[in-house]
This record gives sequence, C-alpha cells and structure tokens, in this order.
Amino acid sequence: MKYTTSIEIALPREKVLQMLADPAHMPKWLRGLVLHEPVDGAHGRLGTTSRVVFHMGKQRMEATETITRLEPEDLHAIPSSVVVHYDREIAGEGMWQAQRDRLIAAGPDTTLWESESEFRFDGLLMRLVGLVMPGSFRKQSQQHMEDFKAFAEHGTDVRQGTN
Repeated sequence: MKYTTSIEIALPREKVLQMLADPAHMPKWLRGLVLHEPVDGAHGRLGTTSRVVFHMGKQRMEATETITRLEPEDLHAIPSSVVVHYDREIAGEGMWQAQRDRLIAAGPDTTLWESESEFRFDGLLMRLVGLVMPGSFRKQSQQHMEDFKAFAEHGTDVRQGTN
C-alpha cells in the first residue's frame, strides 16, 4: 500500500527543519509517542537506528526506525532551491514501512511538507488490517502532519488535548 500526503506550514523551512529535528519536540506533535531513542548512531543522522514505542488506545507498538536518506546531510544554511529529503524505514511486528519526506521552501515564510508512505504487511491479521482499513493509515499520516503544523505555528501540544 502506497500513498502521499502533504501540508503547507506557515514558517520558513529552516525553522520547520529545526523543529522536526529536535527529539524533545516529537511527543508534542506525534500522538501516542512514548519513546524514540537511538540505539546505534545519533538522532537525525543518516544510518541511525532508533527504538520507537507508541501507545494507541490500549495497543502498544514497538518498532525499529532506520534513517536511510538525509540530503543534504548538513541541514544548516541550505539554499531555498534545494529540496530536503528525509527517508526512514520502520519495521515492527507484522509490518514494514518506508517513509519518504520532502521539505520544500514554498516561499520565504512557507514550507511544503510532502510525505510518501509505503507499507508492507506480514501475517494474516496484519494483511487483513491493511486490506480492510487502508484509509485509516492515510488519515493517521495526515493527522500527524496537521498536529505538527499546529505545534509549529501555534505551540499546540497534542498531549494537552487542545486539538
């Protein structure tokens, strides 16, 4: 299953990159995130592998995330004509996901965030979930983007229940 979501954020790309790159901000906009800790490498660096834990309702999901592409690798002083690529692979029980994010300077004070998601499922139950509920995956991805936008533009923290 593949799909693409996108959102415009009313902030310069440099500011958006700073906020996305700061692990302290992740729980403020990534619903259900309990833990995101590097186990090999440094947060936000190419090749880094991290342990990621989410709680969604009564369900707990643990996965391994690996940064597979970061271009340019130095995120400081990037010309506005350069598209930033940030790709990750996330593997958990019964599923694999490739997340390919692009951050584009759409203007001096506007950033376009495009995100391509690809999922593969193992096991009968996970394949069934993927077949029966494909729209829920897209909806969740779009919700994460909207939550980040609200956090970046207005300081809204999803843990406070103010969305």
